[in-house]
Amino acid sequence: MPSLDSLKTLKTLTVENREYHYYSLTEAARSLGDLQRLPMSLKVLLENLLRWEDGKTVTGQDLHALAEWLQQRRSDREIQYRPARVLMQDFTGVPAVVDLAAMRAAMAKAGGDPQRINPLSPVDLVIDHSVMVDRYATAQAFGENVDIEMQRNGERYAFLRWGQNAFDNFSVVPPGTGICHQVNLEYLGRTVWTREEDGRTYAFPDTLVGTDSHTTMINGLGVLGWGVGGIEAEAAMLGQPVSMLIPEVIGFKLTGKLREGITATDLVLTVTQMLRKKGVVGKFVEFYGDGLAQLPLADRATIANMAPEYGATCGFFPVDDVTLDYLRLSGRPAATVQLVEAYCKAQGLWREAGQEPVFTDTLALDMDEVEASLAGPKRPQDRVALSQVAQAFNNFIGLQLKVSTKEVGRLESEGGGGVAVGNADQAGEIEYEHEGANHLLKDGAVVIAAITSCTNTSNPSVMMAAGLVAKKAVEKGLQRKPWVKTSLAPGSKVVTDYYKAAGLTPYLDALGFDLVGYGCTTCIGNSGPLAEPIEKAITQADLTVASVLSGNRNFEGRVHPLVKTNWLASPPLVVAYALAGSVRVDLSSEALGLGKDGKPVYLRDIWPSQQEIAEAVAKVDTAMFHKEYAEVFAGDAQWQAIEVPQAATYVWQEDSTYIQHPPFFDDITGPLPVIEDIHGARILALLGDSVTTDHISPAGNIKADSPAGRYLRDKGVEPRDFNSYGSRRGNHEVMMRGTFANIRIRNEMLGGEEGGNTVHVPSAEKLAIYDAAMRYKAEGTPLVVIAGQEYGTGSSRDWAAKGTNLLGVKAVLAESFERIHRSNLVGMGVLPLQFAEGQTRKTLGLTGHERIDILGLSQTQVQPRMTLTLHITREDASTQQIQVLCRIDTLNEVEYFKAGGILHYVLRQLIAS
Repeated sequence: MPSLDSLKTLKTLTVENREYHYYSLTEAARSLGDLQRLPMSLKVLLENLLRWEDGKTVTGQDLHALAEWLQQRRSDREIQYRPARVLMQDFTGVPAVVDLAAMRAAMAKAGGDPQRINPLSPVDLVIDHSVMVDRYATAQAFGENVDIEMQRNGERYAFLRWGQNAFDNFSVVPPGTGICHQVNLEYLGRTVWTREEDGRTYAFPDTLVGTDSHTTMINGLGVLGWGVGGIEAEAAMLGQPVSMLIPEVIGFKLTGKLREGITATDLVLTVTQMLRKKGVVGKFVEFYGDGLAQLPLADRATIANMAPEYGATCGFFPVDDVTLDYLRLSGRPAATVQLVEAYCKAQGLWREAGQEPVFTDTLALDMDEVEASLAGPKRPQDRVALSQVAQAFNNFIGLQLKVSTKEVGRLESEGGGGVAVGNADQAGEIEYEHEGANHLLKDGAVVIAAITSCTNTSNPSVMMAAGLVAKKAVEKGLQRKPWVKTSLAPGSKVVTDYYKAAGLTPYLDALGFDLVGYGCTTCIGNSGPLAEPIEKAITQADLTVASVLSGNRNFEGRVHPLVKTNWLASPPLVVAYALAGSVRVDLSSEALGLGKDGKPVYLRDIWPSQQEIAEAVAKVDTAMFHKEYAEVFAGDAQWQAIEVPQAATYVWQEDSTYIQHPPFFDDITGPLPVIEDIHGARILALLGDSVTTDHISPAGNIKADSPAGRYLRDKGVEPRDFNSYGSRRGNHEVMMRGTFANIRIRNEMLGGEEGGNTVHVPSAEKLAIYDAAMRYKAEGTPLVVIAGQEYGTGSSRDWAAKGTNLLGVKAVLAESFERIHRSNLVGMGVLPLQFAEGQTRKTLGLTGHERIDILGLSQTQVQPRMTLTLHITREDASTQQIQVLCRIDTLNEVEYFKAGGILHYVLRQLIAS
């Protein structure tokens, strides 16, 4: 740790006869002024600056700026933040390790020592995003899905095992263990971190960045962490600080307690809606108020998890007795729990009753007012009361029932075990045959009901509630509807342990909620195929069907390409909708079905009481955590049997379709790229509001006739073996072909039609965006993308920026950006630009056929948030000039941009030294 000259704050703390050194906020206050009422999250940042103050990257002025935040409740000061560790999942982790391997190769080519490319901070990578729901509703589903996962991903997993051996400070949690955020909450996170240095043990707040936007889930444990792009995380691994502005902090006061029958999911959907309405993008949210004492840690984690959905950088909960209780329950060592209490109390990081920190702004919620809710049909912030879901669906499809006189006819079976038959009638329905029986599939049918994702499967109360609903439903004689694909994919093996202890597993199995895997499945698009007759029926009748999932993401095109409406719900409501079979059934008043006695059964008849849920939750014990995390890094026999090459540099396989040597560092030994004005750029895509990273970055299924599908077929890969885009993130050839290829993206150059196409303006040809980009590249034409508000919302997909770069896009002009994607664009050398207030693509009348010049750029002139000139030349040769804001926000980002990107900057520094 660097020594401090400006502030003598290093103190000692003795806990259970062990001495810890720490940088005291109390001592710092003697020089900086009263810090007591700073938000807890800013106290964590201040401690970080104290610990790393060196007069260069962190100065005394930085410390004073944080202390002075209390006067203005905001600051424009840029600081350098160094998190203690990095968390990754495999979809984002594989390309990160590919980049590190490519950096090692570049270092070796430059004559340096490749082993200098090595994580300096601890990195944990949890393989949780690769399992797909291929098999379901059988006792064999879990084992069969694991086998398929290993077959599909053997090459990727061998690469990760190479990385685990080749890099220091790099650990891999094997597949089939759990979701990274839940593993982080239950095992990896400590609340207070320690480090041995110079014969001393230093104690400091546990902090991290993660390559998944839901890294914020750990905020529920009093750990400050948030999602960054894989690019930024790699830089943090390699010793680069995270450059950031001291944030505004919005205080969210919670009072009261949840009513009978209301779940943590209902609470988080309410909080998400409130905070999205408030506007908290780029800000910290910190929860406070005496209602926290009534909020179990799992509920806090559920709320913190969805910070990306409400747009905040983080959703922080302070440390208190509830935190300590959870640390004990989850099997943390007694010494860890004692240190957390002693350290947080010594540092003023302990929540006290009645505490009212100073915030930039506040809002409040009496939890007694929360009602049963879902969110949908395509955004997580669009909360809908349970009683209004059917009406919301009808509104979505335009209130008018479909009218179609088109003769549908019979579909010829292609080996799927059934056929769709009949006509699409005026009600939007079609009859289909499956496994020897005829069924009627209608608009609003729930075809996927999935208990999945990190958000809710971390929470025993809602998971037990789902099990109890299943038990009561089975006892009443109810069954899921035959068109519903059901699945249970917990985030931790502990979940199935406590289901077994509570005797609920047989009832979930009876309704088709058999275990399908431990990992992110439906929520990230790994829902797997529907039964072939159902897919045919949906397509033939153009039905608008639904998924109901206990996840955090329901963006269009994400869950399944044929499912247009997706609804976030609590796990017990997922079970209920599987029984009802349609989102057009009002569960608040209509029957779920007929019981074995022939009488209607309503949701209220099978909904468990709080007492029943509490008795079930009491079955969760510490021994379960000890059992499941005893050998968390070991993996099963299949994992251990993977052959791993032993080498400091990776041996690239030219014929691999999963792992390829990316071109990012090919010119790294040459001079810095020259920054100059951009002339004659064409518009690759003209996009609307809320374009997510799911729209931009390749995700989900790979279509056989897409550019990526054609590439794989040319390599001899059959469509059945395509796997998903996420699993092929280590191959830039696949990923650049899938950038902007989402089936739901709407390019206004084509009248807003769906699909990843554009117009190659010189020839007026309609082409796939990749094909057009390559043609422009051959012509030497630079490209820009123009969009509306909230560009890049959603998951922190680094390929949304990497793919943009590889397509030849030099700049993205939008009305506003989501935080992580803006940073990632800079990190890949793509210029983010923002319209001036009141100006948009629409006010300018842009069609996408214009030529664009970007003026005011040069190596010496680039400054944070500078104004640039956009020169527009229209098809009729008329011109217009406007001023736009350059969203390179910090001095560090200027240096990264000049170097061609953040990793290029780090690698050039290492080569030079």
